[in-house]
Parts: sequence; structure tokens; C-alpha cells
Amino acid sequence: MTARVAVVGGGLAGITAALRCADAGYAVRLFESRPWLGGLTHSFPRGALWIDNGQHVFLRCCDRYLALLDRLGMREAVRLQPRLDIPVSGAGRVGRLRRLPLPAPLHLSWALLRYPWLSPGARVRFVRAALALRAVDTTDPRTDATSFGDWLRAHGQDRDAVDSLWDLVGIATLNARADDVSLALAATVFQIGLLTDSDAADIGWSRIPLRQLHGDAAQAALTAAGATVSHEKVTAVRRSEAGWSVHTGDSEFAADAVVSAVPPPAAQALLPPDAVDLPANWAAALGSSPIVNIHVVYDRPVMDEPLRAGVGTVVQWVFDRTDASGLRTEAGPRGAAATDGPGAAGAAGPLPAGAQYLAVSVSAADAFVDRPVADLRREFLPALEQLLPAARTAQVTDFFVTRERHATFRPAPGSARLRPPAATALPGPTLAGAWTDTGWPATMEGAVRSGEAAAAEVISHLAGLRPRAGAAERTGTPEPRTRISEVIR
Repeated sequence: MTARVAVVGGGLAGITAALRCADAGYAVRLFESRPWLGGLTHSFPRGALWIDNGQHVFLRCCDRYLALLDRLGMREAVRLQPRLDIPVSGAGRVGRLRRLPLPAPLHLSWALLRYPWLSPGARVRFVRAALALRAVDTTDPRTDATSFGDWLRAHGQDRDAVDSLWDLVGIATLNARADDVSLALAATVFQIGLLTDSDAADIGWSRIPLRQLHGDAAQAALTAAGATVSHEKVTAVRRSEAGWSVHTGDSEFAADAVVSAVPPPAAQALLPPDAVDLPANWAAALGSSPIVNIHVVYDRPVMDEPLRAGVGTVVQWVFDRTDASGLRTEAGPRGAAATDGPGAAGAAGPLPAGAQYLAVSVSAADAFVDRPVADLRREFLPALEQLLPAARTAQVTDFFVTRERHATFRPAPGSARLRPPAATALPGPTLAGAWTDTGWPATMEGAVRSGEAAAAEVISHLAGLRPRAGAAERTGTPEPRTRISEVIR
């Protein structure tokens, strides 16, 4: 009899795990409570636009995420910079972080020499700190317990250097400021992204709405692989005589293995309390951090680059979403339903020819997430005009805000002890999600890696290659494990 696998949660982690298990020949059913797949990477229609719930980017070093795009047949739907190039503006100055075709870390030497927010002495201190960061042991528990901000100050980094460079990268990737971040996670980001391979930090983004890139493509790929997608809310995962039962409001699904790919509070509520060897309040202690996106449509082009970063301004990053949104002059996006997502009600109508749609991404957005739209409009429109002078004479035809209150886990010092591995203490259930112990921050890459790790645990368990022992040391490597290890390389 073919083994049955239930995957709870249809974000990138759940999609990855479900595809891996289906490709391994198991009968897979993926449960997702929302009417689409993609989790926190989704889109909804608003008038003539497809709106992504937030601006999601990846780097060239995100090899597992790129592998997922290959599996979905969507690699050609993303754009990847041939060479890292970030225009930066703020406080009346303009700079550019553009890499040279040199080995890391020399690839950023010319950009640092011309970076207007650092004095000559600060540039020297920055280089010394960067070289010291290369040597940080990210696996040492003491590293995780240390604040990145404290480490930067101990290595000669002043407020200007932190604001204009370290946090420019760190806030966007870690969703927290340096003082609130574990040194282990920050060091991982900078070691992998900027200090090892010169092309690792080249930036990529979707050329189409995320709903199409991830959700629709995953639905098609899962169906082709023989998996079933059920848009039902799972209320409990319980032991049964046959293994495990997944309960929804109307039905029960018997499974030999279960992948829980939902946020921490939901995972803690769904699984038996003895599944995870963590303190009773681990999900609440791990916490979450919000991201706010400010969406502005101008009647004419005001920015001539695909992206721009800001220093000394509330506009952390701004992206040109015109093409990816499907901007057109007819009344709405092709195939869209007016009630298909948040923000559809009261949406803007047809847009003028030549309009440009910009999205401002604000990470670590605790100060903004609860503020009214009118307040955010009064603050962000003048800030955009300072950053983009052409916006001063343009007309705003639409302005709206999307908020992800629990966008990522909080990567605080000491958070590693609250991030469980894929394996649980019970035979059958596994965990997936960017919040699990992937060694990465909460990114699309981290989510995919977690799904791969959960699938490898399921495959190993169902193949009978070893007894399940949770996070304990594993022994024995029969020949089929070679194929499983290749899944998570």
C-alpha cells in the first residue's frame, strides 16, 4: 500500500515538502485553509493591478529557492541581476552599491571608496569589521546569544555606519535592526551574501504576480505529480491506530506521516505537546516581526531603476512594480474577481497610460504597522519626493497599504534555542517553515530549505531506514540515504 503523507500549510515550505514527497512516490494531500497556495507570497487584484502582499526578493546564493522555481517551471519568470547594483539615496546624497568582477570581499571595494555616507576612517573600520565577521562561528551558542549591534560597536562601527550600510542590508534580510538581531543570524547573512562569493548578493525578483509564480504554478505541479490539494482548515493532528489522523471541520484524513508547515502558534496548537522538546511557551517566546508595504501609483514615471534603497529616511527600499503588476488601462486584471483578496473593495479603476506603480517595503515595521493609512500617506509621500525628485510634479492616482503583522519570526539574540529542527520527538510528524532551525533567517530560501529537510525526514521514516529519534544523533547510512541527502544538499 502506498504510504500517505499529509502536509498542513500551502506556503513555500509546504509546497516544497509536498512536491518532494509526491516525487518520491507517496500519496500526498496538502491542506491549505486559504483559497490559494503560496502562503506569505501571494497576490490579489485591485482595479487594473495585481498586488503582491509584499515585495519579495531573493539573491543568487538562494540556490534551493531557485531549484524550486526550476521544479515549478518558473525560472524564466524571474529576473536576476547580472551584477549587484543598488542605487542608494538620502539626506541629499546619492550613492551606488555595485560590485566589481573581483573575488569577495574586493568586489565591493570601489563602491565603498565612493560611498558618500562613510568618512575615510569609517571605510577602513568597516572593512576591518567585515573581515572580522567572516571569522565569526555561527554555530557557537554564544554567538547566537550576542546582539549584532553590540558586536558592531565593539568593532568600531558608529551609528552612521550601522544606518547606512549594516542595517541597509540587515533590516531587509533579517526583518530587525542590528540591536535586535542575533549575531549568528546576521553573520550568516553577511558571510553567505557578501563576504564569500562575489556574485552571491545579486538581487532577483519576480516579473509576474507572486500568485502566478508560486501559488498557481505549485497547484499545477502538485496535480501533475499526483498530489491532492484540499482548501480546508486543519483543526488537529492526532495519533491513531493506523498512524496519524488529520482533522478538518468536515473530515478526517489518515496519514502515515505529517508535515506541519504552518506558523509557530498554529504548529504548537496542532501537534501533540510532546512532539517538540521546547519550553511550553516556545511559540510566543519566538515571537514575530511585521512588514508594511506602501503602494503608490503615479500618473507618470518617477523612478527609472527597478529598485532603490534609502538612507536616513522612512523609505527603506522602493521597487518599480509596474510591469510585474500587469499594469494596463482596462478595468481590471485578466481573470480577476473583485472579491479575490484583501484590498479589492474600493479599488482604483482604470489607470492612465504611462502610469508607474511603486511599492515601498518597510521591514521591522513595529512603528508603522498600526498607523492609519492617512498618517502613512502624510509621512511617506513627502519622503518619496525627497528620494525621487520627479515625484514632486507627478499626481498620485492611488495610495494603499498592506500589512503582514506576523511576517517573520523575531531573530532576537537567543532565538536559535526556540527554532526546532524538522524532526520531532514522535514517529511521523515533522516540522517545516522558515522559522524552524534552517540556519537561515526567515526568507524564501529558508522556507524552501525547511520543506526539503522535512521531506527528507518523512522519506527516511517511511522508507524504514532508521528509527525516528527526534533531534538525536542519527546512525547508519544505507545506500538509499545517498539519494535523500542529495535532496537537501
